[in-house]
Amino acid sequence: MNSRLRNILAMACLAISTAAAAEVTFYEREGFAGQSFSTDRQVGNFERFGFNDRASSVIVSSERWEVCEDRKFRGRCVVLRPGEYPSLAAMGLNERVSSVRLIQRNARISANRYAPDPIAAPRDNAVPQITFFEQEGFAGRSFKTEDRVINFARQGFNDRASSAIVLNQRWEVCENAGFTGRCVVLQPGRYPSLAAMGLNDRISSVREVVRDARIEDNRYAPAPAPIYDSRRRNDERLYEANVTSVRAVVGTPEQRCWVEQEQIAPERTAANIPAAIAGVVIGGVLGHQIGDGRGKDLATAGGAVAGGLLGANIGRGDAPAQTRDVQRCSNATSAGRPDYWDVSYSFRGQEHRVQMANPPGQTITVNERGEPRS
Repeated sequence: MNSRLRNILAMACLAISTAAAAEVTFYEREGFAGQSFSTDRQVGNFERFGFNDRASSVIVSSERWEVCEDRKFRGRCVVLRPGEYPSLAAMGLNERVSSVRLIQRNARISANRYAPDPIAAPRDNAVPQITFFEQEGFAGRSFKTEDRVINFARQGFNDRASSAIVLNQRWEVCENAGFTGRCVVLQPGRYPSLAAMGLNDRISSVREVVRDARIEDNRYAPAPAPIYDSRRRNDERLYEANVTSVRAVVGTPEQRCWVEQEQIAPERTAANIPAAIAGVVIGGVLGHQIGDGRGKDLATAGGAVAGGLLGANIGRGDAPAQTRDVQRCSNATSAGRPDYWDVSYSFRGQEHRVQMANPPGQTITVNERGEPRS
């Protein structure tokens, strides 16, 4: 094979690999949250993928892409450069995108067709990182590493991780030291609960997965929630924006049921109601003193029932009391930690919103576009 033919083949392979790497991902909510839709080829109608007029943010991995508000690339169209666009509202396309296509590499595009400059796309050489949290929902003490950890006991974090955030690369977490026992591969994203993969409070070692390593599907953890990389970029100037409102968002109410014993009084004798009430109070107090830990609540309930039955029989002679089991239910809001905090802040006269894993202070750090930074 002569050198000219080799060069032609090499260029063709390079073009194919570049085209395959080109990808754009749309997200249902601003800040790369909610459901997502990715494609590496043109889509003439988002309705076919159930994502028409739903995109609110987008990440372009490479090359340029044209997004249009009508199907088949009609209506108002905007060209996106590689990078992150946390909000499509800035270009008037929030929940209005219906089609997208890749722009040819050598195509000349007028400056007025481009969207506002994006955040720099994540670099391939960005440092891989994983952060573990002591409680679900990224709460409690945390432990962050950019290197493999053979034994979490040396870090004082053995069998304590309940949630995790993974940046840039894949990581393998194992339930025993030395990467033994059951191991699971985590992809970049947010894992608010490790219980879904059976590893809550059970992780003892972690290591980065080699970039090109092939991993079987059954070794991966359930898909994580998307993550917005709020880390400061090089030479980026930061500002403080005033927080205007904070709203804690908790889970939906859940129904809780229990069984109570209901007394059936014989018709020939009236129950001593005041004595029954006194019996419930006294029995409850006695039971609470006897119980310990979780058994304390059980003992309190048991003491209340026993005391109530005893009190109800006072003054009734020898008439035996009869009872029956009755199920009662009520709706109760979860008393646990909020799922997230919905935060509004003002910067340069414009109102912004962001969802945060922890409550903010009076201000939050942003860049010159008002995008959150940590």
